[in-house]
Amino acid sequence: MEIAPLRPWGDFFPDIDRFSKPDVSDLSKWNNRVISNLLYYQTNYFAATIVVFLIVGFLNPLGMFLGGAILALVFMGSVWAGENKAMIKNFKKKNPTVFLVGVMGVSYFLLSLCGGVMVFIFGITFPMLLILIHASLRLRSMKNKLENKIEGVGLKKTPMGVILDLLDQQEEKINKIQDFLESKIKD
Repeated sequence: MEIAPLRPWGDFFPDIDRFSKPDVSDLSKWNNRVISNLLYYQTNYFAATIVVFLIVGFLNPLGMFLGGAILALVFMGSVWAGENKAMIKNFKKKNPTVFLVGVMGVSYFLLSLCGGVMVFIFGITFPMLLILIHASLRLRSMKNKLENKIEGVGLKKTPMGVILDLLDQQEEKINKIQDFLESKIKD
């Protein structure tokens, strides 16, 4: 597995003109922007998540451990069910966002039974929300687009590529990139 490089702060959080609200009428374009940014800035996102985890973990270590364990178990259970149960696999493929919201909902419910909802919200959900907001609003640069296309074949080898693949969010993107590369090779 390869680790993507840490992008410089000026590239990760540039001037305000490199941010724009997504076109909510074209969900596939918005999804493409989010996935591209997730793959391009994945190391920055992981670093930001670790910082929030450490802060919340320092303030409430038991709650953070419990929240992380429950989220990991629910995520692994959903991945297993998505791979081994045809009905769930079809639902996940047709409704990936609803499936992800369902995983988060089940995690929230289980944490509410243990009394760790606030730790869950601030320690786990808040970094995810920040990542989603950044990935949705950050316009892709030419370097971002070019690097994603050049590295298209190896995207599944990065941690974010594996996560997106497990959530069935990347397969179409890789097929498009492979088709693009094959057309360029033929030309």
